[in-house]
Amino acid sequence: MNNELRQSSARAHANIALIKYWGKRNGPLNLPAVGSISITLAELYTETQFSWTVSETDTAILNDEPDETGRISRFVDLIRRRADIDYSAAISSVNNFPTGAGLASSASGFAALTVAGCDAANLNLSARELSILARQGSGSAARSIDGGFVEMFRGVRADGEDAFATPLADADDWPLEVVVAITTRARKAIDSTTGMTDTATRSDFFEAWVANADGDLDAAREAIAACDFDALGALAERSCLKMHGLMLSTGNGLIYWSPATVATIHEIRKLRADGMPVYFTIDAGPQVKAICAPGYGEAVAEKLKTVPGVEAIQRTGLGPAARVIE
Repeated sequence: MNNELRQSSARAHANIALIKYWGKRNGPLNLPAVGSISITLAELYTETQFSWTVSETDTAILNDEPDETGRISRFVDLIRRRADIDYSAAISSVNNFPTGAGLASSASGFAALTVAGCDAANLNLSARELSILARQGSGSAARSIDGGFVEMFRGVRADGEDAFATPLADADDWPLEVVVAITTRARKAIDSTTGMTDTATRSDFFEAWVANADGDLDAAREAIAACDFDALGALAERSCLKMHGLMLSTGNGLIYWSPATVATIHEIRKLRADGMPVYFTIDAGPQVKAICAPGYGEAVAEKLKTVPGVEAIQRTGLGPAARVIE
């Protein structure tokens, strides 16, 4: 790197897994125990400003609050080593949606940090290389490097070089709509990393979860290729319920849902019974994402905003890949 202290800004979008990822086969490298398939969301994103500085320590601000965990600085160490840089970094990151509340803020956050940091370091990495790097910050961040429909490979190598995400289809190929029912803006009590560790060591059903993952991935790939909405929606609901069932089997029970989560599930099932093309999925949190066939997002949003306990509704289409911005 030359003597110029470069800076860069990037935007990356949250993603939601239709075929779920839960559990790690290697904690330090964030290597997933199972593969996953996700969709990238246009209206939920993180913007990150990254600058190299001559100060003695890194500074990292997320939504006006300092990062006191050291997690961001440890991730920047990966960029420093790769680029042979010994500068400190100044990072400012803002999410336009609730943070740490089951809406994949770590995915968009570490994807944006990866793109901005690598650009500031003059690292010209491929999307695959960016995905591998982002994964080491947050497992789901590997999927937010790309847009549209994305598959994350579990991989088998110990070094993680075959655990990366790759696009399956562009956002415009099948413009599904998503309605997010936000039931709380509070941070969840148990973060995903802790939850995954507990599940892998304290659930009697974790091995069955891993053993049956490939069949769901194969079926979802076929549904996406055929634009078969009912097939994909049914697979997404099944994967979601299997994951949360796995969580419930962990120790004393890992429960992320709220009463409004359950009420929203029932409302979506009622809408579908009445002929509305909509299915649900839920990540590690209380927020419900309604996956809608193209053209039905507005109608679904109007119904879900009336569910008791739903604080807000966010509509979105499928979004683009992470990128450098001005």
